[in-house]
Amino acid sequence: MPIEDADGLRRILQYTRVAVVGASTSYEKAAHIVPAYLQRHGYDLRPVNPNADEIFGKQAYDSLADVSESVDIVEIFRPSKEVPEIVDQALARDDVKAVWMQSGIRHDEAARRAETAGVDVVQDRCMKVEHGQLIRNPMD
Repeated sequence: MPIEDADGLRRILQYTRVAVVGASTSYEKAAHIVPAYLQRHGYDLRPVNPNADEIFGKQAYDSLADVSESVDIVEIFRPSKEVPEIVDQALARDDVKAVWMQSGIRHDEAARRAETAGVDVVQDRCMKVEHGQLIRNPMD
């Protein structure tokens, strides 16, 4: 089952090394706004965008498979149809603890494969919103 409870989300949000697949250089896009927020709050980003050399002051990688640094969370800003390939790349690594599909993105079959492999999965949720509610301004 995808992680949906506050405690599970909080646990995932404690990880700090985030590969942002689909990171954008366009300041007005969620794929830039959300990771920029995370970076301001202490997350160490690994942007993945084959059309950019650098995003957020960091080297941009062509694919998740090319990321040489350690990764805790794979945050996905790509269409749902691309999720299976991204999950395959995440599962080929031995460091990924969670796959986070941003708002509007979900792929149940790929999520099941990741969960079966022991990787936590969040679908169709905004990492910025969840961080703001559960970490920055916790209600409970």
